[in-house]
Amino acid sequence: MVFLLISLTVLHLVTLAMLLIATLEKSWWIWTDSEITDLWYNCFHDNATKTWLCASANESEWLQSVQALSVLSVVFSSISFLVFLGQLFTMSKGGLFYFTGLCQAFAGFADFAACLIFTFHRKEILNDSRDLSKGRFGYCFILAWLCVPLLLVSGVLYVHLRKKQ
Repeated sequence: MVFLLISLTVLHLVTLAMLLIATLEKSWWIWTDSEITDLWYNCFHDNATKTWLCASANESEWLQSVQALSVLSVVFSSISFLVFLGQLFTMSKGGLFYFTGLCQAFAGFADFAACLIFTFHRKEILNDSRDLSKGRFGYCFILAWLCVPLLLVSGVLYVHLRKKQ
């Protein structure tokens, strides 16, 4: 049981780190190696100064939905971890971590919705006249998709985890 507890804690922290990177880092859509778009900015690499020049992303309802759901996923996962730590020290023997699992599952569903919206509405989100076949999904988008099953599995594991001592 201790091994399961430690493994679940590590899984939760790794998933939370992946969620933070996916939400805050700038690589959801890559047009070229010198032009990328994320949830917050459109960035161009300036070869003369060797820096990234970023402007705020064009606001659309779909983009705001993805932004809100991504942030909500991070918040739910953070709350889930804090509640888990609190329950670990205050819950009586034999108690189940229902609330922690529920928060983690909500984080997974919020992340799932954000990824789905970006997948199917990227034309409206990117708001660009260029052909989407000239771009590709970035690693942050892939990280966000990887977080979905990890969040849902850890949510289920939390629900089934019983405090022994």
